Amino acid sequence: MADRRDYYDVLGVARNASSQDIQRSYRKLARQYHPDVNKDPGAEERFKEVAEAYDVLSDPETRGRYDAFGHDFRQVPEGVDPDTWARARAGAGAGAGPGRGGGRRRSGFGGGPRPGTEESWSYSTGFGGDDIDFDDLFGGLFGGRGGRGNPRGWGPMPGADQEAELVLTVEEAYRGGRRSITLQGPDGPRNYDVDIPPGVVDGQRIRLAGEGGRGTGGAPGDLYLVVRIAPDSRYRIQGRDITVELRVAPWEAVLGTTVALDTPGGEAKVRVPPGSSSGRRLRLKGRGMPNPRGPDGDLYAEIRIMVPSKPTPEEVRLFEQLAAVSTFDPRRKR
Repeated sequence: MADRRDYYDVLGVARNASSQDIQRSYRKLARQYHPDVNKDPGAEERFKEVAEAYDVLSDPETRGRYDAFGHDFRQVPEGVDPDTWARARAGAGAGAGPGRGGGRRRSGFGGGPRPGTEESWSYSTGFGGDDIDFDDLFGGLFGGRGGRGNPRGWGPMPGADQEAELVLTVEEAYRGGRRSITLQGPDGPRNYDVDIPPGVVDGQRIRLAGEGGRGTGGAPGDLYLVVRIAPDSRYRIQGRDITVELRVAPWEAVLGTTVALDTPGGEAKVRVPPGSSSGRRLRLKGRGMPNPRGPDGDLYAEIRIMVPSKPTPEEVRLFEQLAAVSTFDPRRKR
């Protein structure tokens, strides 16, 4: 399998980039490669790659583990020393001859010995035929040889955490609720009933405890569902703020009016002040995405003045009359 790209390279940021720089780069690339916007055949895979990199690097804990262990960070148990892991990996990849495990060489923790075998975890270093034994390197960290729960010689090892995407509509993310999903696992499809909290945002993770990879004599890992909010022509989401387009007639913009507006939380009444031009944003405080840990987001109604595409003769006459008497110049700077 080809080497996976470094997550920092995927996002185009330095390894010491701030969380703000990482977020900015993600938003730019996500807009550029979203398959609903970019119809290039490779855009969808690039979008997924960008989303995966952001999900890891936006979380300080997972970013720290990625910096220490690279793409192996999900498989490395807690407590492993990064330098010890690097030496073990280097020894595993350097040798040309077989280790002591029945003439087989292993590529790392991911595969492991076949279930039910007693194969030794050893690697050839390529230096004089000497082998590196993982027990010697890691000592008693995993319980030592002969540990209960693992007949291969390792102590109990927890299962790896796993991730999957959960695509939601804006309304589903706003309201939350219970959702049944099916994910393809190594043993076939698996069904889950997921409780979605109200106000989840793009990139937020929902944890399903114990539903990740199977452990070896230890507890299974967790399954994390990474929320992706599907693009919607009606709403623009930025954090917890929502922007909707508010279409008004020219006379409504001039004279002012009150308009019923559809929002993810239901209908809202918006007062359009007299003299409103296109682009003006009217704020409805607290009508954005709910926030269980703080203030709710805001909803912004962005005014767009619409004109009749096929005006009637009477409308044309009235507009001509207005043009004759009005001194308004929309191109004059104010």
